[in-house]
Amino acid sequence: MAKREKKEHLARVLDSHIHNIEETLQMLERPAVSQKVDWSEVTKVGDEISKQATVAGMLWNGEHDVKNLESNMGVYINLLQGFLLLCHSSSAGAGPTLHACMVASARNIVDRSLKLFKEAVSFCDSDNANKRQTIPQLSGSVWEACDALKKTPTTNCIAIGRAITQLAVSMKDVLREMKELKPTQNDSSDGPPTDATDEDGSFSEGDLGDDLSTEEMEIAQLATDVVTNALTAFKEIIRFITGLLRKSNRDSAEKEYVDSLERILSHCQEMGSEVNDLGACVYPPQEISQMKLITKKIDGLVDNIHEAVETLNGSPEDLYGALTVLKNSLIKLLCALGVYVYMQTLIT
Repeated sequence: MAKREKKEHLARVLDSHIHNIEETLQMLERPAVSQKVDWSEVTKVGDEISKQATVAGMLWNGEHDVKNLESNMGVYINLLQGFLLLCHSSSAGAGPTLHACMVASARNIVDRSLKLFKEAVSFCDSDNANKRQTIPQLSGSVWEACDALKKTPTTNCIAIGRAITQLAVSMKDVLREMKELKPTQNDSSDGPPTDATDEDGSFSEGDLGDDLSTEEMEIAQLATDVVTNALTAFKEIIRFITGLLRKSNRDSAEKEYVDSLERILSHCQEMGSEVNDLGACVYPPQEISQMKLITKKIDGLVDNIHEAVETLNGSPEDLYGALTVLKNSLIKLLCALGVYVYMQTLIT
């Protein structure tokens, strides 16, 4: 068979396999309702896929007849099909967050595997020097995806805890930036402050307009307190979720708590978004009306989180205490915003 015919034939075979894989992937859109398969079984098949990616990389990087290449493709795709079926079975009882993590890990392996074969087929009629570099690299990307599979959360509790941890990391970045704000330095001389220029007289970061008046700085500090306390509350939520399953039967707790945990995550996601907006509002010119709206939204989210936590077993006093401190800081910020608006009306 000529090289061109060989490529066209293998491309048709691959297209057929891709169609079947896409049909199987549709099953993953919803969690399974049957008996749950342990995730360790999924990772075992992931190890086999990793090995097959090595075999495919070596085989397709050389010169072999079409039957061998087609056979290798069939073995690999069949293994991939079995992997997807196991992934689906392991999703029984998974809430939206855990299910999304499982699907993302599975799709990552599928996408990288199909990319490996698409590139391999495109090179099979060519002596292109890139072939010997590209195919091993794509095999390596499959190994990475299979390795990442082992880090996929296996319970709703772990998945939601990790999601809130990521929100806390983003919030910490917002807090760091807010702490870098500084008050305006009084300078009677004309032109920009002395620290606003470099040695050659050109403007530096000091002239970017981030300095705040005394009143604005007070509001910024109160807003920073809100973010600090929100971050503390998130940490307490994570601690609470981490310890939740230790107090009861794991399987029953997963089923009993998943809805409440998903609600807590949803409220935390909203709060994370509001905190990000609050951090943006403290830069001059400060958006006072927007800050008041954000403060009220965060206050309502604190109440929602408290209510969701109450539906779970246990009395997390540290968490309740952190939420109370957060509410108090919100009240202080709201009062300061009101005073600022009132003072501005007197000035004008």
